[in-house]
Formats: sequence, structure tokens, C-alpha cells
Amino acid sequence: MVVAPALRTATECPPVDPAKQLFSYRRYWAHKFTPAPFLPMSRSEMDALGWDSCDVILVTGDAYVDHPSFGMAVIGRTLEAQGFRVGIIAQPDWNSAEDFTTLGRPNLYFGVTGGNMDSMVNRYTSERRVRSDDAYTPGGEGGKRPDRAVIVYSQRCREAYKDVPVVIGGIEASLRRIAHFDYWQEKVRRSVLLDSKADILLFGNAERAIVELTHRLAGGESVGDITDLRGTAIVRSAVPVDFTLIDSSEIDQPGEITPEPSPYQDTTQTPACADAQTQGDSAAAKPQPQVIKFERRPRGLDRDKTAVRLPGFEQVRDDRVLYAHASRILHLESNPGNARALVQRHGDRELWVNPPPLPLRTPELDGVFELPYQRVPHPAYGDARIPAYEMIRFSINIMRGCFGGCSFCSITEHEGRIIQNRSEQSILNEIETIRDTVPGFTGNISDLGGPTANMWRLACKDPDIEHSCRRLSCVYPGICKNLNTDQTPLVRLYRKARALPGVKRVFIASGLRYDIAVETPEYVKELVSHHVGGYLKIAPEHTETGPLSKMMKPGMGTYDRFKALFDKYSKEAGKEQYLIPYFIAAHPGTTDEDMMNLALWLKRNGFRADQVQAFLPSPMALATTMWHSGKNPLKRVRRDADPVVSPKGGRQRRLHKAFLRYHDAENWPLLRDALKKMGRADLIGNGKKHLIPSWQPAGTGGQPEGVRGARKHTKPFRTQQTVDRPGNGRKSGKGRTKPTAKGRRPR
Repeated sequence: MVVAPALRTATECPPVDPAKQLFSYRRYWAHKFTPAPFLPMSRSEMDALGWDSCDVILVTGDAYVDHPSFGMAVIGRTLEAQGFRVGIIAQPDWNSAEDFTTLGRPNLYFGVTGGNMDSMVNRYTSERRVRSDDAYTPGGEGGKRPDRAVIVYSQRCREAYKDVPVVIGGIEASLRRIAHFDYWQEKVRRSVLLDSKADILLFGNAERAIVELTHRLAGGESVGDITDLRGTAIVRSAVPVDFTLIDSSEIDQPGEITPEPSPYQDTTQTPACADAQTQGDSAAAKPQPQVIKFERRPRGLDRDKTAVRLPGFEQVRDDRVLYAHASRILHLESNPGNARALVQRHGDRELWVNPPPLPLRTPELDGVFELPYQRVPHPAYGDARIPAYEMIRFSINIMRGCFGGCSFCSITEHEGRIIQNRSEQSILNEIETIRDTVPGFTGNISDLGGPTANMWRLACKDPDIEHSCRRLSCVYPGICKNLNTDQTPLVRLYRKARALPGVKRVFIASGLRYDIAVETPEYVKELVSHHVGGYLKIAPEHTETGPLSKMMKPGMGTYDRFKALFDKYSKEAGKEQYLIPYFIAAHPGTTDEDMMNLALWLKRNGFRADQVQAFLPSPMALATTMWHSGKNPLKRVRRDADPVVSPKGGRQRRLHKAFLRYHDAENWPLLRDALKKMGRADLIGNGKKHLIPSWQPAGTGGQPEGVRGARKHTKPFRTQQTVDRPGNGRKSGKGRTKPTAKGRRPR
């Protein structure tokens, strides 16, 4: 039985892991070509390298930045280290196949990704308005990638060379690997693997899968014969007969289910012409896998030969309860140590999702980050500014994954709950590389983090428990007793990082899990004393129990504990520093009263939001399931369970955002009307305890000139600027809180 690796703890105990070491493969013959300064984007660059062809061509919706925070660079350099010649087609013109022939025919396959962000999230706001910019494009120009880029790019690759395999991956493919709700079309779509007509889909961090896949293809295997690779999804005509199928409804019973039609039934005759005996003979003529039903979870089954059947595409499309049920099962089967394959029928074909990839060991992750990246954009872009690169060029990823499990966030769904750690020495070496090679370095490291700031080297205390665990979060509703929360190794890393010659400051800009931070007060003291640039952003997301329970976020009591430590250590350090919390409007489970109470908390604590973030239902997130189905997949899905109400109407969403911007006079008419309907007209007035005034400034809120003028605030407010934050992708800059008080330039 394949199990997940035991993670290294602070004592660096060696992991036990059956997976083949990432860099142990015999290198492909083309390794004789020296590593490319930049992976080529043109024939002239290939000629300069002495290449007559590329073995793999990566197509991406992002500009090519040769930096380990950009997916195409990581995959390209990883394959290059295996000896393969890799070319890149970045942001091609998708209106024809011409740009897809720029580098010629790849010898092995096209690798297609939408980029570091989902292309729909990248292009549209939570209100489905087209964004005017794109942080991953030179000059920040919008419109340089198509909607649903993975599908469009895959089709153009087929047009260019129809016999070349197409492999899809990245965040966009990963989050659409099964039938999923599409917020922009307001419907359930098929797996992106079927819509793109690709040969295979890689989900999650794909280094291990892409390396094995590429070597097997180079060894002569057909892509259609590679069906056993972890971290991949494929399409099959039928389930192998040597597999045992478990009906998902027996794991989590949603209630009465309309049965799917059998794929083995003879449908060439009408029911009037075919009797039961004929149909039975037809079904018996084809071998069928065993489908088991049970009252309790079965034991003794070979996990490698067991698969869970999800409700089919047609079922989840037509039945929202079954959609919620399928979503819950998908997330329960996400631990690499115990996950089973998933099967979901789409028409007459079977979508087969293999178990998640095994996490990379520390030496493997070090190797990925120590590949010969140039750490700058490709020279073809000249002096054009790429905003996403500007944000991360002096930052360092120290880990991957997140065990927080926030229901609205896609990091866990993509990178997994098991933390993959880099070694301390590898991180320090990268700081020195930035210091010595990256143009414009002034001595400040902008971030030392990852998906979260403070999960480095945190793991389950017992690997056996970790392998068998099916919890959706290690920190909700409380911190698991088996979770190691000691952050003193991170304190030591911070101290060594800022002690390096030439390093002036090391800032921590990644999202901080303050509920974990308070478990190690020494960490909070170190952070506040040396690594906060005046403002520290954290994410309570809400103040009320209702929405917090749907978000899987801790209550405000934990925030208060952290704030007390933050203020205490800031005072001891002789620094005037501020916490900048940010919040989500219109999240599933949020009522108008919840938002009103949040607005009162904001005013009471002196916060003003310059911009607000509204919930954006990104594919595969559990909160998106709540949004679409009205059911709560955080617990067993039942047809008769209490519904989860989501603020969907345009007026209600505007109202929820208006509560976050209670101080904006443009919102006062809407808020007055709402408060009166809620029976809270007592919050309208001109006193300190009122939320909004009873008067309206001239020229605001639709009022004509001459109405009573605005009063000036006498008390300064700290400010907060936030944007739509679906929470998926690598460090994109989307959804990061940007303090703008005292005239400071957002960092």
C-alpha cells in the first residue's frame, strides 16, 4: 500500500517515503546541451542553443518570468534538470494556431496552463466585471489571455499538431478536475479534461508527476497507457474489473438518489423491444467491477485497487444536494496517505482521478528552488514592468501547502494540507543569491513565507495519525492536539536571515495564521520586534459566529489574544505599529445582521476600508459548494439539513460591501434604508454610538447640491485596502491587504 511520507520535524528526522526521488532519474540524452540562460521562446533562441527541436513545449497565460514563484519556470527548469529541452510559448495569440507553431512540433507533448491564477478569476471581479489590468502581463495590460485559457490553448495546440499529446495542469486545471460549479456561467460544467480534449490532467504541485510522465513518454510509453500516475486525472471508457468500487453515498449518505443508468446496459433497443432477460444478458456479457455497499467502513480492502464512485456529471448538474455530497467526498479523499481513486461518469465515459501526489521531501523541494533561475523576466519584454514580478522579486518561498482549510480558499485544494518544507540552509542561500544577483536589491527581503507566514516545519506529531486523518482542517474548530505548533525554528530562521551580510531588513508579508502564532509568544515577539514595517495584515475575515463557522475561521477571541501580544511587544520594542485586519463581504452564511455587527466592530475599533472584498465563488472551494447548493459540506450532507443562505442578489451584495464601507457617504442612503427595515434605526444619528449620520453631504448618495455639508472627522482612522480574494494560485498580489495610512506607499 502506498502511503504518504512522514514529514521532517524540527529534529530533521528522515522521512519514510516509497516515492522515487525527484532527481534520481537517469537524465534524458539531451542533457548534453548546457542549461539554457532562459528557456527559449523563439526559433532563434533554439538555434543559439543548438536545438533542432523541443522535447516539451509549455504554453502559459502568464508572461515568462524565470523565477521560482512562477509555475512555468518551475516546471520548465525541473524538466530541464532531467535532461529535456523545454521551450515556452507565453501569452500566445489564441485567435489562430499560428503562435502555437512558433517553436515547431514538440517531440513529447504540449504542457498547457492558464498561469499562476485561474484565467476567469484573473480577468473578472467578484461582480463579474472585466478587470482593467493583469498583474502577470508586461505593463499590467489586461486582455492578453482568453477566458478559460486551458480549454482554448489546448484546442489551438491540437490545431497546430493534432497528433501531439496535450497535458494540462496548473491552478486552473487543478481546480476543475471534476464536474464543478462555474460562477461566471452560473452552471455546473464538466471536468476541464473533457472540455479541453487533453490527454491527461495533472493537479496540485506537479513536479513529481510531470517528471515521471515525461520520462515514461520518452521511454516509448503511450500517454493513453499511463493510467496509474498519482496526481493525474484521465478519461476511461470503463472502470477496470480488478478494482473494487465503493459507492460514495455509502460513505456520506445524502438521502434518496436517482440511480445512474448503467454504462453496461444495452441501449440499442427500446424498453418496449427488450425484455429484462435480454438486458440482463447484455450486462453479463461485459465484465463489471465489484460495487460494494456497507453499513460501516470496510476494512481489509487493497487501497491501491479501490476507487470511490462519485455521483455522475448529469446527477450533480441536476441535483444540488448531490453536488454538495460529491464536493465533500472529494475533500475527504484529499490526504495522500489514505486517499483512494475517484470515479465520476460523464455521459458514457469515466473520469478517473488518481490519489493526490506525494509531497516532496525537503531535499527535493530544495532542489526545485535551487535550479538555475535567472530570477528576472525574459529579455524579450525589455524594460516593461510586470507587476506580479515586482511584488515577489525580493521574496522567498520557504514552504508549500496549508492545513488551515479555509472554505473559501483554494490553496489547500491545490497544494494540499501537508506542509512541504525547505531546509534552513537552502533558504539562506537563496537570500544570498538575491543579494548578489537580482538587480535593484537594496538590502530588504520583502517576504519570507509562502501560502502562510508561519506554518514552516509544522506537522502532525505522529506520521501514522497524519496518514489516516480525514479532517478538513488541523486548526478548526480548534487546533488539533496532534499538531506541532512550535514556531521556535522559524524564530531561529528569522534571526539568521537578518544577520546575513548585506541584508538590512526581512519583512514578513505572507498571510499570518494568528491562531497558531499565539501558541508561541516568542515568535510573536520576534515578528513584531524585527519583521513588521509599521503595519501587519491579518485575516479575521469576520466577527460573527455564523459566517466564521462556514469559513472555518477562529473567533475574535483569538484575534484579541494576538492583538494583546502584538501591542505588548510593539510597546516593548518602542515602535508604533498597527494591525490591519481584513474581511469578506457576502460570504455564504452571512446575514445582513452579521454585516451590521461587523460594521459596528470596525467603527468601534477605528478602522476604515478603502476598498472591500466580496466573496468570489472559485471552482472546487467548499464555500462555492455552499453558494451553489445551499448545503454545508463541512458536515454530512443531508437533504433535510438546514440550508446555508448566501447573499446572491445584487442589492444585498452591495449592502454587505456598504457595511464594510460604513464611512463612505455614498453608501449612507442604502444603509439608512436597510437599518430601518432591520428595525435598527437607532444606529442612525449624529452621536458616537451611531453607525451612520442622519444627514447627507452635498453631492453624495444621489443628493443634489445644497444639502447639508459633510462633517469632518476629528479622530484619525487607520486604513485598510483590500481587493477580491478568492485565495487561489501562488503569490499573485490579488487579495493582499495593502496598508495606506500616513501616506505610506503600499508594499
